[in-house]
Amino acid sequence: MVKLSANLGFLWTELALPDAIATAAAAGFGAVECHWPYDHQPEVVAAALADARVPMVGINTRRGDPARGDFGLAAVPGREAEAAAGIDEAVDYAAAIGCANVHVMAGPAEGPDAHRTFLANLTRACERGAGGGAGGAVGVVIEPLNHRDTPGYFLSGLEQAAAIVGEVGAPNLGIMFDCYHLQIMGGDLLRRFEAHRALIGHVQFAGVPSRGEPDEGEVDYRWLLPAMAAAGWDGWFGAEYRPATTTEAGLGWLPDLLGR
Repeated sequence: MVKLSANLGFLWTELALPDAIATAAAAGFGAVECHWPYDHQPEVVAAALADARVPMVGINTRRGDPARGDFGLAAVPGREAEAAAGIDEAVDYAAAIGCANVHVMAGPAEGPDAHRTFLANLTRACERGAGGGAGGAVGVVIEPLNHRDTPGYFLSGLEQAAAIVGEVGAPNLGIMFDCYHLQIMGGDLLRRFEAHRALIGHVQFAGVPSRGEPDEGEVDYRWLLPAMAAAGWDGWFGAEYRPATTTEAGLGWLPDLLGR
């Protein structure tokens, strides 16, 4: 069975987050996820989720200061205090709304110091997540991003991510398997998914190479997502794509994947 989550970082962005949650649920998505929900108080988002009867399955740590080129801080030497504060904030927020995972964003960095910094921050995130911050337990995920869209990003390979998960050794740390990024960075998606299945904490998808609607481009998700489910994935598939026009105008792919 394919279970679909709407990523509200890209979908229904013209709406405030509580309204986008309701709209996604009405469109047929069984869950939602987003990037940075922090402009809204967690109790407001929790109420919207309860009203729509959908869970939030993922949020990101803050990216930092975009004016400085920040796109995550967790692997950036010298920014440890900011990264720790962002991790604590994200874990507490996720626990308050019952969100399953926090994506700890690595940021642009390279070298051994960046690697050590990332490990230390992930260890902190996993310890905080295991306690749940202000509430229940929270998972932590890391996401390899492609170097075409995010040049210089510290984490770019699936195998690199798997090695880091092994080094940290925390049971609540996993990999965000984003089909869009990983198709660009190596392809062979089903085989690599199967090889790393035990480490995967969430799956996302979008059209490749456009990052548009998932019914166009070089990956056939009508085949791939059911194949991943058949390989043992019983979690959510997050639709994280940029609509070509409006979100509603591009939802023609949804009935096929929901089996309607």
